[in-house]
Amino acid sequence: MSQAKQAEAKIPNSTVANLNIPLERDGFSRSLIRELSGLLEDMIGLDEASGFISVVGQRIGSEIETYYKEALQVSNLNQQQINDVLLDLKARIQGDFYIIESDENKIIMGNRICPFGDKVKDRPSLCMMTSNVFGTITSNNNGYAKVVLDKTIAQGDAGCQVTVYFKATEESDQSDGREYYKAGD
Repeated sequence: MSQAKQAEAKIPNSTVANLNIPLERDGFSRSLIRELSGLLEDMIGLDEASGFISVVGQRIGSEIETYYKEALQVSNLNQQQINDVLLDLKARIQGDFYIIESDENKIIMGNRICPFGDKVKDRPSLCMMTSNVFGTITSNNNGYAKVVLDKTIAQGDAGCQVTVYFKATEESDQSDGREYYKAGD
């Protein structure tokens, strides 16, 4: 096919191109992820679907961690940098996380907007992305993390509340969440 014909084939019909259709890459990607997670939840159950999404979250968490370490030119993130990275990464993907409380044992974050938008509703397995990204980054730099999804938009809450424990304490032991350990430990 000639270059002129290839270029012509890529130009949509002007009538169709001007239609008000809610279709663009970001929305399409979020819809795709929602449907994949829903299919997994329906076919194999919420726990198993969450497990698969957890593996994806772990891999993405490791990749994101590498970006920040390289940009900061450090081999290990300290606790303040971990806090900053967790907030920054969510802001970069259009979440709206903020600190509710932070001390040497934990950080509690709130969130008003999920990066998955309204596509997260009724898809609690997608929350494993947050849990595993936060848990992976924290544990790889701190040795340990426990992530508790106290409230989630996916389960109908108005916003999210996520607690990340930096070490095992009596309080963390009483909290229902997922524990993470440094890779290789």
